[in-house]
Amino acid sequence: MVFSSIPFLYYFLPCVLTVYFAAPRKLKNTVLLITSLIFYAWGEPKFVPVMLFTILQGYLFGILIEKSKGHWARVYLAISVVISLCLLGYCKYADFFIENINMVTGLSVPLLKVTLPIGISFYTFQILSYIADVYRGSVPAQRNFINLAAYIAMFPQLIAGPIVRYTDISAQLNNREHSFAKCALGIRRFVLGLGKKVLIADALGELCSIFKASDDKSVMFFWLYALACALQIYFDFSGYSDMAIGLGKVFGFDFPENFNYPYISKSITEFWRRWHMSLGSWFRDYVYIPLGGNRVKKPRWLCNLILVWFLTGFWHGAAWNFIAWGLFFGILLILEKLAFRKALEKTRFLRHIYVVSVLLFSFVLFDAANLSEAWFYIKAMFGAGGLPVISTEGLYYLKSFCVILAMAVIGATPLVSMGIKRLRNREAFAKVLNIMEPIVLLLLIFVITGYIVDGSFQPFLYFRF
Repeated sequence: MVFSSIPFLYYFLPCVLTVYFAAPRKLKNTVLLITSLIFYAWGEPKFVPVMLFTILQGYLFGILIEKSKGHWARVYLAISVVISLCLLGYCKYADFFIENINMVTGLSVPLLKVTLPIGISFYTFQILSYIADVYRGSVPAQRNFINLAAYIAMFPQLIAGPIVRYTDISAQLNNREHSFAKCALGIRRFVLGLGKKVLIADALGELCSIFKASDDKSVMFFWLYALACALQIYFDFSGYSDMAIGLGKVFGFDFPENFNYPYISKSITEFWRRWHMSLGSWFRDYVYIPLGGNRVKKPRWLCNLILVWFLTGFWHGAAWNFIAWGLFFGILLILEKLAFRKALEKTRFLRHIYVVSVLLFSFVLFDAANLSEAWFYIKAMFGAGGLPVISTEGLYYLKSFCVILAMAVIGATPLVSMGIKRLRNREAFAKVLNIMEPIVLLLLIFVITGYIVDGSFQPFLYFRF
């Protein structure tokens, strides 16, 4: 089940909200857990036991770590981490390793063909952070299994994040605020995120599909695809994050922000402070800093950075193009820190050209089926292979999608939110906005529903991670 579907919007969610708000405070987490398991089992019932086993081992080892001291606490931490990573590794990476072993050795080991449980990368990281924080003494171990399971399995953020740490919401599991104002804020955030996904990301995804199926490609068409791909990934994932954060507020939780207009960044370093912030901070706090961060000698520091970005790429998918994608950013970040950071600070125009160009190439690599396809696409963007500069089909789709592309470019900046904020600061306009906002949101829901009913199914891109 996905958020941008009729069953979720008009059957599942209304029923969940009715039961949740009718339940007494002591049973709200139980309702949240049961409905989250139903949500997850809707499409993949066979993987519910896998998730419950992962939660159970985290629950038990969390208590054991808290009760133990020194050596045994480290042993229990290691066992729990190994169990979580082995499950993730088996489900997500086993066939990748077998394929590469076969390629290198000439063997013919059969692939396991394991189906990837949706959301396993996200809930595994949440359990790992919980166990690590209990070991560090940052939070006490959760003694109520239902509370811990509700935190891990909570359906708003289970499938594609943001990666919510236990420290962020531990207090809210026992005592959280439910108010009309917070609920209204959550609904607004959810509807806007749904609009991002259905009206913008899915339309850009259609353009990307048209490009890949086209036999009339040109240099311009390749650049058009790169732009559409980069914007689609942003609106798809940030739209899901908005919906998750919005639903969290409806249920009384405050989830961390995950995106902060990354495409206005002045450097790649700044981009990664704005893009998928929950993942970046997770790798910083649980991998980079424990390795020594930047407090070690330069060779070790460089190794730390490369390892973190290798893992960041590998986390996104079991394929060499994802690893190359992560290492590409790691090398660029190192070069920025050591070589041309000061040069970037001296120019405003060129640094934006640099950032946008890098991001377009990076998301072509990210979206490619393999490294060969990515390399072919990037070369074609510069006219390799005798491609024409402009093709009839490319020009047609540029004209057809120019409005949605313009909307996406503007929507990827804070211009709209800044304009609305300024209007709200004026009393006369604020009153009008307060009246118009629910009407606009309701109309938006009707339009989105029409698109969902009329359009084809477009799963969230980050479901595969």
